[in-house]
Amino acid sequence: MRRLDTAAAGFDAGFAALIDRDSPAQTEIDARVGQIIAAVRERGDIAVLEYTRELDRRPDVEFDALEIPRSRMRRALEGLGPADRAALEAAADRIAAFAESQKIAPVRYHDDDGNELGQLVRPIERAGVYAPGGKAAYPSSVLMNAVPAKVAGVSEIVMLSPAPEGVVNEWVLAAAAVAGVDRFFTIGGAQAVAALAYGTERIPEVDKIVGPGNAYVASAKRQVFGRVGIESVAGPSEVLIVADGTGDPEWAALDMFAQAEHDEMARAILVSPDADYLDAVDAAVKRLISEQPRAAIIRAALAGHGALIRCADLDQAIDLVNAVAPEHLELAVAAPGALLDGIRHAGAIFMGHRTPEAFGDYCAGPNHVLPTGRTARFSSALGAYDFQKRISLVSASEAGAERLAPIAVRLAEGEGLYAHAAAASARARGRRAG
Repeated sequence: MRRLDTAAAGFDAGFAALIDRDSPAQTEIDARVGQIIAAVRERGDIAVLEYTRELDRRPDVEFDALEIPRSRMRRALEGLGPADRAALEAAADRIAAFAESQKIAPVRYHDDDGNELGQLVRPIERAGVYAPGGKAAYPSSVLMNAVPAKVAGVSEIVMLSPAPEGVVNEWVLAAAAVAGVDRFFTIGGAQAVAALAYGTERIPEVDKIVGPGNAYVASAKRQVFGRVGIESVAGPSEVLIVADGTGDPEWAALDMFAQAEHDEMARAILVSPDADYLDAVDAAVKRLISEQPRAAIIRAALAGHGALIRCADLDQAIDLVNAVAPEHLELAVAAPGALLDGIRHAGAIFMGHRTPEAFGDYCAGPNHVLPTGRTARFSSALGAYDFQKRISLVSASEAGAERLAPIAVRLAEGEGLYAHAAAASARARGRRAG
């Protein structure tokens, strides 16, 4: 794992290389994904089946076998041990409770002229949830994507998740049952996103697609945006830990492992002004890594995308936070609340020594679907509000029309849109319809 020091020559170049996430292979991926999307649009279920047979190593599967009935999801839930089921249901309850607090409220009020203004709030009708199922399966992602949709009032949730070689993860099926998924297809990759965006003979077209995936899934979501909504284009997961040296270095090492074990592209960075603490964390990483079941993945991630950075003070640490705009930010300091005012960009913040990012991944309540790759500069965590639409409401009174018309006329004529001006002016003259 690399060591950087903000006071050293060449730090800026080293830091820029650390946080750079541009992929030289992206053009090739986008082209391949474009071909897949076009094939699904043109040939529907036939194309989806062909790609599933090839890419998921299911050469003999038929389309009927790709949809899993709700009864099968329910059996998976009932097949879990009591403690496992209780944990899954407790996490879902906490996610739902937090999602309830996020729901957008309708607004209606009257201004001084008696005009009624406001916004109606309506749920989207059908949501598509993509759940990874390749190197690892994540029932927590099923809950985080589907539960807020259910809380928001989405009428139908359609979930697609790959089943390489036909193997379906029982935890994922159980999570789908808990979250209230309506239809579940064992289809993955760009073909799954295309099917949700455009619909096929058997897979319904959705209004919004949410959920993480690999580079092909991310490219597909980017390419179908506009046809459907998406919540984000997810990249490799990341954590940035700001430490003042008052915490246990083994806890910091474990939190870096927790992020790095996702995959070889995951990023884990620790920033501290305390050189001795950085040394202690480095020693803990070397001492504990061999105990990790996913040690090979962790080693690759830390070697490629991990860093221990010495900074001048906590103010400079926060400057680095805002430059990275991390998906997950841990404030492993004695007084985390004192740092909040300076933080402008982060997906989620975990405050204090007893709050690992892992709590957010599973059961704290706030969503773990977060902006990655510096997109926290302009986007936010997934929530119930992502499954709601706001519809503006305007009702002009007679006095309001008299007040609004000359303003609208002046602006419309300034834009050269004279029919707009005429329509507004007619209301000011008090004409009655009919």
